[in-house]
Amino acid sequence: MSAAGLPYPHTPLRFDAGRICLDLLATTHPVERIDGVDRLRSWCLGAGLVPPGTPLAEAGTPWLHAFRELRAHVGHLVRGELDGRPAARSLAHVNAAALAAPPAPRALRTAEGRLVRALHADPGCAALLAAVARDALDLLTDPRARSGLRRCAGDNCPLVYLDTSRGRRRRWCSSQTCGNRERVARHRRRAAAHAPA
Repeated sequence: MSAAGLPYPHTPLRFDAGRICLDLLATTHPVERIDGVDRLRSWCLGAGLVPPGTPLAEAGTPWLHAFRELRAHVGHLVRGELDGRPAARSLAHVNAAALAAPPAPRALRTAEGRLVRALHADPGCAALLAAVARDALDLLTDPRARSGLRRCAGDNCPLVYLDTSRGRRRRWCSSQTCGNRERVARHRRRAAAHAPA
């Protein structure tokens, strides 16, 4: 709930976790961010799964359920790997999702002569899920990338991100959200400690 006691109707989508599969995990915190088909379309565009102008005309409620189910399995798999707890059922689900062919890209020339990314066809749900599942599998099977997986150090933040910072010193899923909250809390603690009794 928001400060006014209302649901979060316009909680922005985030794309700062470092990988598409981790950005999908970020859609659960602090509330469900993919709360409708239009938001799912926006997420697919923002995550780079589809180029601008892709209609995703077939998107509907079954897509929402399928993306949420994949998100849950990717979350169990990623967190299980971080905790050293194999998530066999989730691994099987992600492997199965990765079997479908991802959307086939193509290049189009604009009127100005630039090449822009497009797709050969409006992709189906299985193709988009395959792209996310393959991203998760690539991340977890690449030792170098996997070594950059981090949990956010923010209070009550369950998000996981890929730390690609210099020296691998990133502490928060986002410096603007959890980082700012931590800095404000630290400032308040210092101010309270130096306040007259």
